[in-house]
This record gives sequence, structure tokens and C-alpha cells, in this order.
Amino acid sequence: MSKLNSPEATSPLAMWLHYLENIHSSAIDLGLDRVSQVAQAANLTKPAPTVITVAGTNGKGSTCALMESILLDAGYTVGVYSSPHLIHYNERVRINGQDVSDALLTQSFDFIEQQRKDISLSFFEFGTLSALRIFQQQNVDVVLLEVGLGGRLDATNVVDHDVSVITSLAIDHVDWLGDDINVIGFEKAGIYRTGRPAICGQPKAPHTVAAHADDIGAEFYQVGLQFNYQVTDEKQQRWRWQSGGFDLNDLPIPSLPLANAATALMALSVSGLELSDVNVVNGLHNATLAGRMQVLSQQPLILLDVAHNPHSAQYLVTQLKHAYPNQTIRAVVAMLHDKDIASTLSALSSVVTHWYPASLHGPRAANVDELVGYLPQVEGKFETPVEAFVQANQHATKDDVVLVVGSFHTVGAVLDYWQTTNMGSQHGQ
Repeated sequence: MSKLNSPEATSPLAMWLHYLENIHSSAIDLGLDRVSQVAQAANLTKPAPTVITVAGTNGKGSTCALMESILLDAGYTVGVYSSPHLIHYNERVRINGQDVSDALLTQSFDFIEQQRKDISLSFFEFGTLSALRIFQQQNVDVVLLEVGLGGRLDATNVVDHDVSVITSLAIDHVDWLGDDINVIGFEKAGIYRTGRPAICGQPKAPHTVAAHADDIGAEFYQVGLQFNYQVTDEKQQRWRWQSGGFDLNDLPIPSLPLANAATALMALSVSGLELSDVNVVNGLHNATLAGRMQVLSQQPLILLDVAHNPHSAQYLVTQLKHAYPNQTIRAVVAMLHDKDIASTLSALSSVVTHWYPASLHGPRAANVDELVGYLPQVEGKFETPVEAFVQANQHATKDDVVLVVGSFHTVGAVLDYWQTTNMGSQHGQ
């Protein structure tokens, strides 16, 4: 969360964040009654002419970043709401690729505080309404909303959105969504709207997704049926996307997952927004997202990835095997207790040669001893991800890969350390 123990903790924004973290009985409180009342009273349910909402177990941030990049190339003013952040809360709300200012955030917080009256809002609910207020006041053309948890009962679902997207479906957030993939599919599909485009980028999705779309009369687009994609030239990094009369060839493979790019193109193609083939090509080429296969240094290669469940870990392993097939990988890992630690670490163990496990801190944090029980051998037990990262770098040769993985909190801590010390300059950055 926010850096409340730092010197900037006395800033107006930090004071607001501290207040918001303590005004509600629980950090997560699924349900739309309270947040919907405030959203309607404040006239925030349609913050822009076009709104695209994105749910999914993994890939939400990447899909939003890909759409954002394409839309910006086409000249649209684009607002993106995502969570969680890596270092600064401002990362959650960006306009035209730039994090919004402290001043805009505090002004919007003050507005929501006045509008809510005696209605209690969770941290995420308050932040969601604040983001909608900012987008509305800044007159953005398109808003891309990333669902926080689930879909049907998530605060973002109070918005009257034009296109609904599910990126992927896997078991995660078991405490809140359970471990039945059909139930999870239904919860995610809760963002679908009658008569509106409803996208599903999960191959062979649970039957509950299409069933719900059919029940409410949504316009359903399923990958493998209504849209398809394939790599056409792996050496030249080219691919093809098709849907009905649309057929885009010779597209550049982006740095973000190709499946998410295909889903993003489907969402944009039914959005009613005007886009050219050039916008698509440029947008795919330029799209990036912090904490997703993010390279900090080359010798050794320092790689950050927020993979934190089996589904995302398996995808990361595929990428690592392809890009760094014969290199020693030293993994700095710290996780949250409510994740599937055993299966996530098991997936990563197929490529990791040296482990540097660490503790996170907070009510959901896993202690390092919880991780060690699932690891074949470790290079030590560390109190923080930064301590583990420093040790891994000391052990690494110039040909090694230092991978930081397991949580947004893990990656955020290391990225903050990298940016606020002279470590980057020591590595020639």
C-alpha cells in the first residue's frame, strides 16, 4: 500500500490514504449496495463516453495496457484504473499514460467523502469512486477499468460500461471466490451487460461464462470461436488476428502476453471507436507494463514479474524457458498467505536453480518459513525481499538471471529500492 512510514507520510495524499485504510471494518467487502448508492448520488456511473471493464484471474493489467497504447496512438484521451500499485498509489489512476497528481487524488477523495455522507466504503470502493470522479472531471474519451476482485460484486461493476472483457480464468482468491472454476466463471461474467459486447479470452472457458452471457442477452465473443489468433513467423515475431470480416496480418508480437493482445483487439473491434491498422501496429509495439517481464539490468539480467498464482507462474516459466533456456536463474520470492503457494512455487521450480525466499509483512503476508517448506534448497532465509535481492545480486555472475517474483508487494519493494539507491547506476542504468 502507500509508503506511510516514509518521510512523505505527512503529505496530504499519505494522510488521506491512512484515513481510507481505517474508515471501514474490512479491507475487502464485496457487494454493490453501498458503493452503488454513492456512485449514483455523485453521478459517476458513466465517467466517459466509452467505458471498457476488464476482469480475469491474470492478464487484466496487460490487456488494459495494450488497449491504452493502441487508443493513445489513435489520439484518444484515455483513463486507466488498475490495482494494486507497485510503489505509489498514484499508479492506480493514469491519464494518457501518466500517473495522476497528488492534488487530483486528494481533491477527488474530498469530493467522495462529502458525497458518501454516512455510507461506509472500503479502501478499494473509495478509490474506485475517486478514479471515476477524476476521469469525469478530466473529460477523457475512454475509460479502461480493471476489476479488483471477481466481477459481479466488485466496485467497478457499478459503472455503465460499453464492453466487458474476461481475460483468463483460474483458481485464485480462494477465500473470497472459492475453488470451483464454474463459480469463478459466473462471478467474472457478472460484468457482462445485456445487449453489449462480452469478450472471453480464456480458451475452453467454464460453461457458466457463456451460459450467463446467453441468459442476459449479451453479445458473446469467445476466443477460438468468434475470434482467433496465431503466430505466423516466430523468427520475425509476427502474428495474425481474425474475427468475422476482420483479418489483421503481419502484426508485431508485443512484449506483453499475446493472448491478452488478441483479447484487447477483440474488445476494441466492437467498441465503436475508430482505429486504423497503423494504430494497432504502433500500439502493440509500444505497449509496456511495469512488473511484467520487466528488465532492470543486463549483466546480470534482473527481471521483475508479479506472477503470484499457478496460472501466471506457468506462463512465466514458458517465457523463461524460451528466452533464457540455459542460464542460471536466482529467484527472489515472497508471497501472500492467501495464495496457492505450493503450486506456484512448484511451477517455478522447473526453471529456478537458486532460491532466495523472504517474508512479507502485513495481515495477508506469508512468513519465509511458509515458503521454505515447499522449496528444494534455499540460499538463506530473508526478512525482506530487498535483503534477498541484495544477496542474490552478490551471488550472481554476469551471465545469471536474477528473478524477482511472487507478489506485487515483492516486486514493488525491490523496484522502489532500485530506484531510490545508486544500484541502478552501478549496473549501468
